[in-house]
Amino acid sequence: MTLYGMEQFTKAYDDLSDAIFRHCWFRIGDRERAKDLMQDTFIKSWQYIKEGTEVNNLKAFLYRVANNLIIDEYRKKKEVSLDNLMAEGFEPGLDERSKNEAGIDAKLAMSVINKLDDKYRKPILMRYIDELSPREIASILGESENNISVKIHRGLKQLKELLNNK
Repeated sequence: MTLYGMEQFTKAYDDLSDAIFRHCWFRIGDRERAKDLMQDTFIKSWQYIKEGTEVNNLKAFLYRVANNLIIDEYRKKKEVSLDNLMAEGFEPGLDERSKNEAGIDAKLAMSVINKLDDKYRKPILMRYIDELSPREIASILGESENNISVKIHRGLKQLKELLNNK
């Protein structure tokens, strides 16, 4: 186990804040609220570490804190499906790209991903959107690395079947 100092934590912020922001934004669909959740993630994590608690894997720990904050956020407000957000004009990740280039593909991808079984959706998103390794996903979700690899494999198989049926 490792006890992180201010310098290491600041480096982790520099390296991971954008990824944590994207992780939050993709899941809640509100850019400003995602920024707040990202900041809350680092504040809560620093408070936890400052109290002297040891953290084995800081990256996984940060994602776990972010996931817990996202869950809390969902509990606070009425759940809104990604389909409803997209119907209102929200398209994740497209603010930096031309909607003409990727709009149709993004809508298709999200409609198919939303049809995945819940047990596969989160590992698939964490692997291919958040670009986390199976080991990191396993640590975040509290499952074995093998179990996560199997879920990713089966999720991809289910995605292919869904796409073939479109």
